Amino acid sequence: MMPLPNPVTAKPLLVVVDDEAPVLKVIERVAGKAGYDVVTCGSGSEAMRVLMRRPADLAMVDLRMPDVNGLDLLRQIRGAVPGCEVILMTAYAAVDSAVEAIKLGAREYLTKPFDFDRLRRVLVETRVEIERRAQVVALESQVARQLEFCGMLGRSPSMQEVFSLIQRLAPHAKVVLISGQTGTGKELGARAFHQAGPRRGRPFVTINCSAVVDTLFESELFGHVRGAFTGAVDSKPGMFEAAQGGTVFLDEIGELPLSVQAKLLRALEYGEVQRVGSLQLKRVDVAVIAATNRDLRAEVAAGRFRGDLFYRLNVVEVVLPPLSERREDIPYLTAAFLRDAAQRMRKPLTGLTPAAERLLLNARWDGNVRELKNVVERACMLADGNLVSERELAGAFGPDLAQPLRSPDIAAKARIALEKPAAPLDAIEREPIGGSNVTVSSTKLRPRDRCSAREAYPTCSIVRRNRPRPDASAVTHRSLARNCDHLALARSSLLLLIWVLS
Repeated sequence: MMPLPNPVTAKPLLVVVDDEAPVLKVIERVAGKAGYDVVTCGSGSEAMRVLMRRPADLAMVDLRMPDVNGLDLLRQIRGAVPGCEVILMTAYAAVDSAVEAIKLGAREYLTKPFDFDRLRRVLVETRVEIERRAQVVALESQVARQLEFCGMLGRSPSMQEVFSLIQRLAPHAKVVLISGQTGTGKELGARAFHQAGPRRGRPFVTINCSAVVDTLFESELFGHVRGAFTGAVDSKPGMFEAAQGGTVFLDEIGELPLSVQAKLLRALEYGEVQRVGSLQLKRVDVAVIAATNRDLRAEVAAGRFRGDLFYRLNVVEVVLPPLSERREDIPYLTAAFLRDAAQRMRKPLTGLTPAAERLLLNARWDGNVRELKNVVERACMLADGNLVSERELAGAFGPDLAQPLRSPDIAAKARIALEKPAAPLDAIEREPIGGSNVTVSSTKLRPRDRCSAREAYPTCSIVRRNRPRPDASAVTHRSLARNCDHLALARSSLLLLIWVLS
């Protein structure tokens, strides 16, 4: 196998900002030997002018300068050049400023006078990280070019089959049906057909059949003449005329009223449309791509969709797989969505933590690719550092998260503890609390198995529905205290859990 070329051909750019000339000279000499191109600036305003002209890979900023505070300059740099790493320098080391610098995204906090061994080590380690990141970006772009087909991404066998089918059929097919669950990318598939066929560069006109009032369908598709109905003060061409020479995309075709289906069939059969209120037929030359998340065969059997229209549309059918059946594509889709969102929000995000990646791979994704994109964008809004964490990703899912926020085996162990039979009657204090109907096992969990009521709740609610009401024992003040200790719960947390289950 041929080695991949190294995409890093230029030295990383370092901008040093300090009002002391000797410090600038020292860093310029050390950084030059560490493999950097170095630009020195004597003030914060000069540094920002340099950075706006030529975005740097690394900036070293003095904490105290006459014209600007180093922390303020750090904020400006992170906002203007999201990919730029920042190292803060100071002769007045303080814990508060160091903590604040790290919170704002500083890579390192160096004190003056410099420990030159540490300075060299930090510069070399940062250069290696910058070059590694550049290689990753270049390779991601290379992989994306291989995985992308007309705006669609996927390396899974099912998506590669879809790409191959579109590529083979697009030059010839004039009527196409795309089916798939909501959020699988049916409009992207339609655009891919348009781009891969002879009509690319011509109009691509979209109409969402589920968003149009029934009485306006015919006018939207085929147009109307002046006075055709109340409010028709001018003649207006329909979607078919607007797409002349190009493609009409009918999204959610299953929502099309039966009264309009016959006229759509005529347009497909004869290439003719008739405006509302007119007797004149107009010739149109368009490709028609219809998409649906319904089973149109079942709709035909139920009498809600014309059989002759279905068979006319079903000349070529492309079925887009749900995301749950192409999980190997999730990392590539996530990387693309994350890169776009980070650029748009001007954030220095480079990826996800391993725990966050596992959370993405294990989620159900009922909303498919659209849901994945929305979750990644919300996680970008919540993210503070360079990597999206599990906590930030869980917050992006919101209340509909199908995946537990903690390790699933912890919640499972909590459920097992709650489902175990109660201790014998003579081991239980018999002073009941609030008539609770929940028995909590006093079996002790190992410290690493302990969990909060919040973690145990999703599974405990299931236990409640399926368990018969215990009548042999009750939770008491003293047993409550023991079980709080065994489960590592606060007394109030366990009482809340008991109330939820009761």
